[in-house]
Amino acid sequence: MNAIISASDLGGALAGPHPPVVLDVRWQLGGPNLRPDYEKAHIPGAVFVDLDSELASPAGSAGRHPLPDLGVFGAAMRAAGVSADREVVVYDGGLGWAAARAWWLLRWAGHPSVRVLDGGLAAWDGPLTSEVPRPEVGTFVPVPGALPLLDADGAAAMARSGLLLDARAAERYRGDVEPIDPVGGHIPGAVSAPTSENVDDSGRFRPAAELAGRFASLGAAEATEVGVYCGSGVSAAHQVLALTVAGIPAALYVGSWSEWSRNGDRPVATGPDPR
Repeated sequence: MNAIISASDLGGALAGPHPPVVLDVRWQLGGPNLRPDYEKAHIPGAVFVDLDSELASPAGSAGRHPLPDLGVFGAAMRAAGVSADREVVVYDGGLGWAAARAWWLLRWAGHPSVRVLDGGLAAWDGPLTSEVPRPEVGTFVPVPGALPLLDADGAAAMARSGLLLDARAAERYRGDVEPIDPVGGHIPGAVSAPTSENVDDSGRFRPAAELAGRFASLGAAEATEVGVYCGSGVSAAHQVLALTVAGIPAALYVGSWSEWSRNGDRPVATGPDPR
């Protein structure tokens, strides 16, 4: 099943006999909670999900957005109406990172049918509402392991034996600037692959063939395994989604640079080259 859905196809699905559960995951790094924006206007039937408290555990030694407690995550999904036998569509404000994080978590936790609204709310041309729905409680129970996951040691190994992509902006990869984490640079052996290049000027994903060509040029054609990390496992989920659209399976290092850079014993590379 395609991992993304267009606004027109979502509109048709919502009008059909078996509409999907729709999750609104608007979020901004370091900014205020965007639930007030959701309450002002959202896609009819959409339920708000908070990335920081429901799609991640509190920040700590495992990074800024570690995997959520499965009990908390499962309860949030059921409260939103999620069941394993009903499709889920996720959207955010348009950047796609938060929606991709929700997509990845649901797929990793065993949900078989999850798609991201291509272009996010900015691409939606249907009606909006301020009415907050009260969905019927779902039955989804997370069973993790359906998608590959990396820890720090696994990411280091992937950089040596496969292809490890760094989804952050190129200047952070090089170590020119580091506005968030304690150390600038990248995991030795990782290849710079900014998430921003997955989409066109409208914020929609580039065609599958174009994405496949992009990742092939970065080494995915030769690599037997592909992994992705970013700052805290959010934009990297967008990269995994783009790779999925391109037909390339990839593992996610959720702790990402925010975990790696906290450990002073782990090596750090700087500059434009992987090593």
